Amino acid sequence: MSQNVLAASGVAVQAGRRRTFAVISHPDAGKSTMTEALALHARVIGQAGAVHGKGDRKGVVSDWMEMEQQRGISVTSAALQFSYRDVVINLLDTPGHADFSEDTYRVLTAVDSAVMLLDAAKGLEPQTLKLFEVCRQRGIPVMTFINKWDRPGNDALALMDEIEQRIGLKPTPLTWPVGIAGDFHGVIDRRTGRFVRMQRSPGGAELAIEEEMGADEAAERYGADWATAVEELDLLAMTGADHDQETFLAATSTPVLFGAAVANLGVRQLLDILVELAPPPSARPTAAGTQQPVDGSFSGFVFKMQANMNRAHRDQVAFMRVCSGRFERGMVVTHAGTGKPFATKYAQQIFGRGRETIDEAYPGDVVGLVNATSLGIGDTLYTGDPVRFPPLPSFPPEHFAVVRTDDTSAFKRFRRGIEQLDGEGVVQVLRSDQRGDQAPVFAAVGPMQFEVATHRLEAEFGVKVRLEHLPYELAARTDAAGREILRTESNVEVMTRVRDDALLAVFPHRWRMRTIAGRHPGLRLDE
Repeated sequence: MSQNVLAASGVAVQAGRRRTFAVISHPDAGKSTMTEALALHARVIGQAGAVHGKGDRKGVVSDWMEMEQQRGISVTSAALQFSYRDVVINLLDTPGHADFSEDTYRVLTAVDSAVMLLDAAKGLEPQTLKLFEVCRQRGIPVMTFINKWDRPGNDALALMDEIEQRIGLKPTPLTWPVGIAGDFHGVIDRRTGRFVRMQRSPGGAELAIEEEMGADEAAERYGADWATAVEELDLLAMTGADHDQETFLAATSTPVLFGAAVANLGVRQLLDILVELAPPPSARPTAAGTQQPVDGSFSGFVFKMQANMNRAHRDQVAFMRVCSGRFERGMVVTHAGTGKPFATKYAQQIFGRGRETIDEAYPGDVVGLVNATSLGIGDTLYTGDPVRFPPLPSFPPEHFAVVRTDDTSAFKRFRRGIEQLDGEGVVQVLRSDQRGDQAPVFAAVGPMQFEVATHRLEAEFGVKVRLEHLPYELAARTDAAGREILRTESNVEVMTRVRDDALLAVFPHRWRMRTIAGRHPGLRLDE
């Protein structure tokens, strides 16, 4: 057998050991808490932190940014890699807030499956629905975890109906709760028929206390609650709500589990299911319409840029998803956009804000390329035959503000910070001819992006800034001819997007854009 065949075989085996997934949810459904609980069960942390870090419990690993720790929300995505049962888990935590949906979308291009987290009391919430639609469009298989079953909430069967009726996925529960929401005793494993009694550890930061017991003992101990659960299971069996791997991978059914992430209840079962049922990396579509096989030559794409994760380093990290082949630290790869070589001397594995040098990686893994200032979001890297993966789209901004600093001595830091935030995609940065380079314009999907940008300029670059909000809420791409036409119109501006020199016409509302378009047939306005 040739060396190339042996190498390809080794890559295929390693790819088969990878599970790369994201957790998606509405804000406050428990996403960061779940991320922490999964890391605890994989024994990569000793205690699970809490989102607000109250009492003796520290903050969560994935929410490493100071603003996240202060506000108790996730505003940036984070990557965690750990091993569990001889499987390498790549867990990508995502922002839940709608204002950061562009960052979440990018992360969902880099995963092979997703865990949809639902609050037992609230069910399917607006941001969960939006993120699920992204998964649907990309054909990403979704598992569902009904969270917070230790608190009062909805009926379990009603939640199953909601999933099926509102998003068209057939729920196929793998575990079923004994006890209503708020009176949680444990779960029945539908595949074995065994009952797993669950009890929160003192303080909730350690692994849950579990005890497996047979049906007779469970019936004697939990009486009516057990009887109700058995009746509900019979009903599920009658309706054909049994797991089917084919429909799950086709993203038409969703395995469902129950638990409480904050108390680490039901989390072990979720981790086991991820290992057993979640798909490993597979061939990936290219921009040319072909498929890049996992055992081909190396390829990967950048889905996130992040700077200043560690104040001791003050560097910029490109998060790259390995799509095919074996990555080796130090290898020279080709940048698909420029055709230029790129040296990967500084390659690291990221765990929250922590990092350590990584020597090799395989399909599904996320590699942090340090000081990668020549890379941008969506860039493809490869060796061997040229390959390029589809570009990552920018979301249309709906909020605009001029950003200024009154401290003239800090202008170099101001410019450097603006360039950094633009490169990371925290905001889109526009250049306005009438305001000049000293007063760039921030364009954002949601206003909280402005908060993050101004906070980081002050915290990381020592520059205090002020924002002047502009009366626009709609942007459309135009061209040089369109810019000349729009100079004659009021209540509209044309600005240049710094990252790609695209010309964006901004309007106060859709009616104004339509009025102007009606007066100028042939005017290019691409939303």
